[in-house]
Amino acid sequence: MSRIFCIANQKGGVGKTTTSVNLAAGLARVGQRVLLVDLDPQGNATMGSGVDKRKLEASVYDVLLESASVAEARSRSESGGYDVLGANRELAGAEVELVALEHRNERLRRALKAADADYDFVLIDCPPSLSLLTLNGLCSAHGVIVPMQCEYFALEGLTDLVNTIKQVHANLNRDLELIGLLRVMFDPRITLQTQVSDQLKAHFGEKVFDTVIPRNVRLAEAPSYGLPGVVFDPASKGAQAFIDFAREMVARVSSAAPSTTPHTLVGSA
Repeated sequence: MSRIFCIANQKGGVGKTTTSVNLAAGLARVGQRVLLVDLDPQGNATMGSGVDKRKLEASVYDVLLESASVAEARSRSESGGYDVLGANRELAGAEVELVALEHRNERLRRALKAADADYDFVLIDCPPSLSLLTLNGLCSAHGVIVPMQCEYFALEGLTDLVNTIKQVHANLNRDLELIGLLRVMFDPRITLQTQVSDQLKAHFGEKVFDTVIPRNVRLAEAPSYGLPGVVFDPASKGAQAFIDFAREMVARVSSAAPSTTPHTLVGSA
């Protein structure tokens, strides 16, 4: 059975797409079968995986409208070693079209269920807003990975996201839990970042991943070449950190206990 995770944060510019693409490539590097679902109409995860969003014959838009299956719409990231359910500008119109359709929150979940045997991990790159697209991702997932910078405003956004996860867990998807918080773009020389990191560990405990993704220019350069950072410069500190994160994810999934209650899943905020 595949394990499905949303990479989500209601704050923009926190590295969701970088995390999605490089975690997918990292998991592929450690022997996992991976599907990356791009739920952002900007299609950055698609392009960052080396798939041209302008040439997609079918996309996640077609999957949500049930005019194509995952198997029919997926593309291959040859460089990354994983499959991509790509997105382009068409996806921006999907929200308007979904409003009038039945089971509008569950369309992605139904589609992914048909491809369950094909993958070990499914990663969903969500847009930075609580929309029908994000809701489809959350209703499909077993858990949420939250990339966040160790800054004051990031803590405020985290409170909103935790509350959203609790509501979706209670009303729409009993499988949903907060898997963990991933500290990204981290610079230990900045005192505030170290202080916020310590606050996160004190408040969320083991929900904070051990792996820390450093601020790294090679990760930032990689998308312009249509490559995951893990592939673009495997020796860089950022790439090595994502490989470590992939291994930590595999270990967490292997040792995960069954869900209990929303409170123990998502902590308090």
